[in-house]
Amino acid sequence: MTSERAWAEDKARFVATDPTAASLGPLASQFAQLGRRLAAPTVAELLEHLVTAAQTVLQGAELVSVTLRDARGDFSTPVHTDALAVRLDELQYRYDEGPCVAATRTPGEGLVVDPDLHTSVLWRRWGPAAAKLGVGSVLAVGLFPYSEPPRLGALNVYSSRSGGLDGIDLDSAVLLASHAAIALTATQALTAAEMEASQLRAALASRDVIGQAKGVLMERRGCTAEEAFDILRRTSQQLNVKLAELADAVVARRRRL
Repeated sequence: MTSERAWAEDKARFVATDPTAASLGPLASQFAQLGRRLAAPTVAELLEHLVTAAQTVLQGAELVSVTLRDARGDFSTPVHTDALAVRLDELQYRYDEGPCVAATRTPGEGLVVDPDLHTSVLWRRWGPAAAKLGVGSVLAVGLFPYSEPPRLGALNVYSSRSGGLDGIDLDSAVLLASHAAIALTATQALTAAEMEASQLRAALASRDVIGQAKGVLMERRGCTAEEAFDILRRTSQQLNVKLAELADAVVARRRRL
């Protein structure tokens, strides 16, 4: 285990302005690696990198998980370092109380810390249940920090010891949550953009094949473009087949003939 002194020295190197003192230690290296890995192609990979980095960077972190909140307000734990973290999170969702739920709703930095769950009165039901499961302290930070609640989720850190997270660098926790939230939002936007582009390509392809089918009917029946489209539309309804699929069949039949 890296000593507190080593971590303090490493942090000093991380923020040093003197280029001769800018060698990277574990803290700086993890942030550098996280920066590269947060370009992960999928949300799942992105979040896996986040919990791994958090467990390495945040001193005292024994269990790490990520809470995500969907558009309906429902919570889930898509990634975690241990099944116990999932159990702890799910109890919070059931009771509608606890640090990871509060972190999505707390204004400001969205940082929620409970150093001793054995004596805490913050969580009437979840606190005693978590202590019974062997957890002594917890920290959660919302994604994004400083954004208006409700936030899209939270980064959750657990320790088995009361006071086990007292040495944690809160700035690092907030930085991790902020960094991850930015990348997560970008990944989701990219996914949405790719889906929209795919739908656009499909729409253009459908329009193209419908145009070809209209040309076949105009040639065979000597009708206008409007009449050809009306034939396709009515036949599509009668056969309960999508217009694009029917058009594709008409074009394929012409090619076979």
